Amino acid sequence: MRKRTLARELALKILYQVDLTGQPSEEIGKIFWEENPHDQEVKEFAEKLVAGTLCNLETIDRMLTKHAENWELKRMAFIDRNILRQATYELLYLAEEIPPKVVINEAVNVAKKYSQIESGKFVNGILDKINHTEERIRAPKTAE
Repeated sequence: MRKRTLARELALKILYQVDLTGQPSEEIGKIFWEENPHDQEVKEFAEKLVAGTLCNLETIDRMLTKHAENWELKRMAFIDRNILRQATYELLYLAEEIPPKVVINEAVNVAKKYSQIESGKFVNGILDKINHTEERIRAPKTAE
């Protein structure tokens, strides 16, 4: 598995735990990395995704609410919501570093792996809408 793919999956596991338990990401991350040691490059990218997602959560959730027609964030499955949050962070703030097609493809693959059968289509549809919005194009690219 590629390092960034692995980092995305690990970041998702941390975001999921934060969302589910409400505990601080630093606390969860400390325990997570003790139990799941990984190469420094993988850990750094995963931590960047977690920190960036949580730091920009209000903006990200507003985008998701706007583009997830007929879906409330609180009604989405925890795993789907966090896949969408993480990928939206990448689309909004890391677009110069990571092509949107890669972000969407990775998110769809993670959804297929960790969620329900139809989640890949659900994730793809919402992220494609976000990818084609003016807000994504104008988002500051350095937010973390």
